[in-house]
Amino acid sequence: MRERSEKCVVTFRTTTGAMAMERACKAAGVPGRLIPVPRTITAGCGMCWAAPPEAREAVEELVMEQHLDVDGIYAILL
Repeated sequence: MRERSEKCVVTFRTTTGAMAMERACKAAGVPGRLIPVPRTITAGCGMCWAAPPEAREAVEELVMEQHLDVDGIYAILL
């Protein structure tokens, strides 16, 4: 069984918001990927961005700079 580790998870209201986050992160070199939203979190579109915990500050800065439409930012074990 895979060992769980902490992740920074960003949720979105819409799929368009999730895709915009993916584009912005790839352009800025912020690590992470789109995954299905974990059951412990609810989100409108069913997709979220999962990044390593050490990238949380970069993720938050990118969200603010790019005015990305996010629902929430969480630290959870995945």
